[in-house]
Amino acid sequence: MAFVKVCEKKDLIQDAGIAAKVGDVQIALFYIDDQVYAVGNHDPASGANVIFRGICGDLNGELMVASPLYKDHYSLITGQHLDGKDLSIPVYAAKIEGEDVLVDVASSSTVAA
Repeated sequence: MAFVKVCEKKDLIQDAGIAAKVGDVQIALFYIDDQVYAVGNHDPASGANVIFRGICGDLNGELMVASPLYKDHYSLITGQHLDGKDLSIPVYAAKIEGEDVLVDVASSSTVAA
């Protein structure tokens, strides 16, 4: 795994998202309960890079983000669409080391819907 520094912990917003770019990859970072989650920022339903603006929370026990445009729900753990559509977003390995937020965009994974 090749983790790269994306931002600092102070840049994160509790229970909300921020956007970042790692190389050519746009990602959305969510900071929930002292954990950082990294997913693709591209919303496959709308085609817009807006996932970071989504509302994050819990849906039937699954940490998720709701896309701000069509309100599609995606798991922050698997990237799977939680409303039954055949859509998903990439999920990246992310961690906090000291004050640095690190993401490995080469580690992209999704679970088939």
